[in-house]
Amino acid sequence: MNTELSLENIELSLYRYPKRSIEQLQAWDSADEYMINTVADLTLAEQSSVLIFNDSFGALTCAYNQHKVTTVSDSWISHAAIAQNLDENELSTEQVKVQDCLVALPENIDLVLIKIPRTLSLLEHQLAMLSHVVTPHTKIIAGAKAKDIHNSTLALFEKYLGETKTSLAKKKSRLIFSTITQAKALEIPAAVTWDVAKTNISLSNHANVFSRNNLDIGGNFFMQHLPKGEYQHIIDLGCGNGIIGITAARLNPQAKITFVDESFMAIASAKENVAANVQGHEPEIDFLVNNCLYDYEPHSVDLVLCNPPFHQEKAITDHIAWQMFKDAHRALAWGGALYIVGNRHLDYHIKLERLFDNHEVVASNAKFVIIKAQK
Repeated sequence: MNTELSLENIELSLYRYPKRSIEQLQAWDSADEYMINTVADLTLAEQSSVLIFNDSFGALTCAYNQHKVTTVSDSWISHAAIAQNLDENELSTEQVKVQDCLVALPENIDLVLIKIPRTLSLLEHQLAMLSHVVTPHTKIIAGAKAKDIHNSTLALFEKYLGETKTSLAKKKSRLIFSTITQAKALEIPAAVTWDVAKTNISLSNHANVFSRNNLDIGGNFFMQHLPKGEYQHIIDLGCGNGIIGITAARLNPQAKITFVDESFMAIASAKENVAANVQGHEPEIDFLVNNCLYDYEPHSVDLVLCNPPFHQEKAITDHIAWQMFKDAHRALAWGGALYIVGNRHLDYHIKLERLFDNHEVVASNAKFVIIKAQK
């Protein structure tokens, strides 16, 4: 793993969060490098204000920390990685503000840097918000792998900002430049709302929520096989819009339910959906934005429900599932259980056997399997 981002005027040591836990994955990419090299050709005054979107691990925030920087990300892990890498490089945080995607943007921005997110709806949400604060003097540069920039991507920049063009590709990355002729201040797309079939549940989904337009088939299968029992504390780990935790709350009205996700938009959606769909639930319901169950109290939970992701940003990986399983094992009380759903080919039972020394197939179909492991 190359940790050093070395450019003409910048040398940074960058790590994914937590430091050195993911040795095979680099904490910056060629799009970061391309954007930084391009900005070096601009005249950027010391007190310039820089607005950065989707800086996964802090390469851009660290590069411009001497300016007035606002970094916007929906990811708790990105927030933590940015703080970690600022500290790692002994950089000042005095002028750096990191916020989630639902907080109002600052005005009078000189430079906007956008890493194109994986989710087009999140990009649209961010560009719509941006259209309210940019001016003709604002320089706008976006970047991504060339294969991830499509006509639909460019159409959103044209719609919300103005005339848009692209650069030549370098190291398989490409940049997007938008020119503001006049402020558009277009309407920010509302959260998507839909009803869950065969239930009386209605779900609201912000822009970056997983499967925001419909219930994913793995989740649908999972909710049909959730356990009912004398549980006191249940965690919906990686909760998304909260459908699994909401169903568990209805099955187990005596239990405390904790909704956990690393997406701020997911937790915001889950809060709205719990308020709309779980009335008269006596025990407390709480919400936690976190990296899995990092630093969660050990031996404190009776049941963990999990539909683990198999990617981080655009990287396909099983390390998130593995961390979820390890954290669940630590958080569970003796006798407590982890229920997971996953594609059959992912062989999650092997990982669960390593941790729990047992597993039981609760249900399966042609594509998915639900597995229980008991501590």
